[in-house]
Amino acid sequence: MRMAYELCLASAGKQVPSGPDWIHEIKHDGYRMLVIRENERVRLFSRNGTDWTRRYPWIVEAALKNRQKHFVIDGEAVVLGVDGVSDFNALHSRKHEHEVQLYAFDVLAIGGDDLRQLPLHLRKTNLARLLARRPDGITAAPFERGEIGPELFLAACRIGLEGLVSKHRDRPYRGGRQKHWLKVKNRSHPAIGREL
Repeated sequence: MRMAYELCLASAGKQVPSGPDWIHEIKHDGYRMLVIRENERVRLFSRNGTDWTRRYPWIVEAALKNRQKHFVIDGEAVVLGVDGVSDFNALHSRKHEHEVQLYAFDVLAIGGDDLRQLPLHLRKTNLARLLARRPDGITAAPFERGEIGPELFLAACRIGLEGLVSKHRDRPYRGGRQKHWLKVKNRSHPAIGREL
């Protein structure tokens, strides 16, 4: 199936940028997921356009509970372990599909308005507003701004996370691999060598 929305993909980076114009997010170990709601219909698409709506009922339910009836959210479908860290093996096993939730990190459209031309920091504001005080199942992914990036990366590696994705705060959302989204991986994480 050809999606109307081409996903923005991060480029591999050697080091986390430290300038004030960057936003840093934890790289969660899950499946990239696009959530599209049109009135009472919700669809979930994987990175390659496969319809996974039936797989993850908690995400669908959370999308339907939102007061906004039209939106497109980009995020990562994850299963969280008891430590709060995403557990890829649990996700991949397909034994925990009712527990899969979405860490939403971008919004492409709300209420019929295409937001992809807006700078990232304004899309983040719109996403936070869309998901404020909403039921579990879809959560706005936390992020940090500015020079803290390299320190945040070291902390993420220390606690065994996959790495960081750093995004330029002023850029629009563009499909395909982009230089203004940089993924820096924890070299000792098991996901090294496995690209999703």
